[in-house]
Amino acid sequence: MNTFKFKRKNLVWQYVLGTFALIVGLITTITDIKGLVPLFIGIYLLIQEGMELDYKNNKYRRVKSFLGITVGKWQPLPKIDYVSVFKTTETTTVWAASASANVSNAVVKVNLFYNTNQKIEIYDSRDVEDAFSKAKQIASVLNIDILDATSRDTKWL
Repeated sequence: MNTFKFKRKNLVWQYVLGTFALIVGLITTITDIKGLVPLFIGIYLLIQEGMELDYKNNKYRRVKSFLGITVGKWQPLPKIDYVSVFKTTETTTVWAASASANVSNAVVKVNLFYNTNQKIEIYDSRDVEDAFSKAKQIASVLNIDILDATSRDTKWL
């Protein structure tokens, strides 16, 4: 295996609502152009985002995937200094009619650092163990260290 594929897993509600909207959109579009709205909503909800890392050819790319079709432009992978794993909060604004609400979720990010402070966001997860598993895979292949920044006391692994 020459590449690692890291795709963010969609939530269950995204699969359910996305599949429902996709089906309704496909059926409705046959008789009415308004069916394109739920069709595009379904596609949007079912798209998975992620990264691919080709360590043999020293390339990486940000990808979007829908029903097994993956697209993204390859870029050269710089000399990576270390992998960092840290916790943060991800905030999303949800709109309903004229009201909005901010929804915050805890997330664990895995970044590749190069040139002292430049980073490539490679993966994020809601599970700490999952994030460390991916970081260990990358660190072993690239022969680099892991910085555990999930708590106030950062430490090298």
